[in-house]
Amino acid sequence: MSTTPDPAQTRRSGGDLVVETLAALGARTVFGLPGQHALGIFDALRRSPLRYVGLRVENNAGFAADAYARTTHGVAPLLVSTGPGALMTLAALQEAAAASAAVLAIGSQVPLAGIGGGRHGYLHELTDQSAAFRGVVKSVHTARTASQIPSAVAAAWESALSAPHGPVWLEIPQDVLLAPVEVPPVTGPEVRPRQLPPRPELIAAAAEALTGAERPVILAGGGVVRAGAEAELLALAEHLRAPVATTFGGKGAFPWEHPLSLRSWLEDRHTTDFLEDADTLLVVGSGLGELSSNYHTFRPRGRVVQIEADLGKLESNHAALGIHADARLALGALEAAVTALPPRSTPGDAAPETAVAGLLARVRDRLDGQDLGLEQRILASVREALPDDAVSCWDMTILAYWAWSAFDPRRTNALHSAQGAGGLGYGFPAALGVAVADPARPVLAVSGDGGAMYSLAELATARQYDLPVTWLIVDDGGYGILREYMTDAFGEATATELARPDFVALAQSFGVPAVSTSPERLGTDLAAALASPGPSVVVLPARLRMFAPTHTGS
Repeated sequence: MSTTPDPAQTRRSGGDLVVETLAALGARTVFGLPGQHALGIFDALRRSPLRYVGLRVENNAGFAADAYARTTHGVAPLLVSTGPGALMTLAALQEAAAASAAVLAIGSQVPLAGIGGGRHGYLHELTDQSAAFRGVVKSVHTARTASQIPSAVAAAWESALSAPHGPVWLEIPQDVLLAPVEVPPVTGPEVRPRQLPPRPELIAAAAEALTGAERPVILAGGGVVRAGAEAELLALAEHLRAPVATTFGGKGAFPWEHPLSLRSWLEDRHTTDFLEDADTLLVVGSGLGELSSNYHTFRPRGRVVQIEADLGKLESNHAALGIHADARLALGALEAAVTALPPRSTPGDAAPETAVAGLLARVRDRLDGQDLGLEQRILASVREALPDDAVSCWDMTILAYWAWSAFDPRRTNALHSAQGAGGLGYGFPAALGVAVADPARPVLAVSGDGGAMYSLAELATARQYDLPVTWLIVDDGGYGILREYMTDAFGEATATELARPDFVALAQSFGVPAVSTSPERLGTDLAAALASPGPSVVVLPARLRMFAPTHTGS
């Protein structure tokens, strides 16, 4: 028998350079969906140590990669094909951009001869495919020859991981991916993600402002979680005795039950008033956008100090002492500077902890006057059923909007949602991405019936990879929040009512255990599903309501 290797089995291609570079950079898992022009990459996967997780829709693969990146604080490679496959990722990449998730999307292109704007009639051809991504991602990269591939992948990886993290796009022509290469196997590309240390004179000025304040308050955003700055935030808040509110993206950045915790009631006017009344407000890792400012009704009366890694968000909504820096580096430097200064003020008549308790009592009183017992019981049942170390992923649905304000994640980086860009369909594929990153613990996905329809195909993915994700579908017969918005605005709703499948029977047809529950049985059924191995579905027929808004003056 001949021992000479079969050349067809040992031949390397441009696709091998892609996966070799990813592995050399530290990737262990890639997400995606194959297509004709990208087959050179997918063929190379079988010769690589990378784990491939394939979803059924490119947008869902993007959501899974987004949540994987959030969970690991690393880069999540996403492999897709040209034209329709590439364009299907845009909504997911918009969410990744809003949430600063480091997704490295690698797409194929038509053959090199077809690039340049001509109409050559190639399958999937676009006049300028990369142009579709430039307004969505951090950076766009192209490799036109095999020798360019390792450097292009490394540059894209470095961009995705530089502060602030974010999605990037890299495209490579089909023939470049398929062509045999003589380039040696990739072993050690060097990347240096950009760090953002704060300028010392700005830290000194911020420390002076905070130590001199009588009523300092901190608003912590998603940048704190992404930077892993929770310990620095806690140390600074306790030293200043400053109350801390967290944005919806920043949930888990500060302990929920801490006596200085204002929690996340940012759509409540009582909380808005509290933040406005601070004589120095430290905003860290937030751009004070629509949701974080109670729909732009927030009007600070004191001084604002803002720490933000995204330069475009710095002072974009309010004048501030702006510090362009990574949240962990800035908070660490600020805590050290504050500790070195003597306190120049004492709290007013009420201790900060008393003021926090009073604020939370006013929030509870407002909710108690709105007949929202069902909603609060359901959210409490979810919290009780979910293990303390579990992660939850929430779609754009009424129960998720409640969770943004009222849900205690009990640890950092444990609640993910699509509130950055606000697209439907995030919850279930995101939960699959979290489960891929950490299969040892259960993951909860929460969707409405409208959002669930975006992701039903991924029941096959959950079953194929036996991922421990429990999917709670709140079935209210339509787009519940839009129904509520339209009824409030116009007296009746249009285009919000939906025909739905039997979700239980549909899940079971995929081989996924499923049960229909009730508000009374939800806690028990959900706990049982979460404790069972592999995927499961729990369907809750219920019509929920939102708490009354406070930004409309009503």
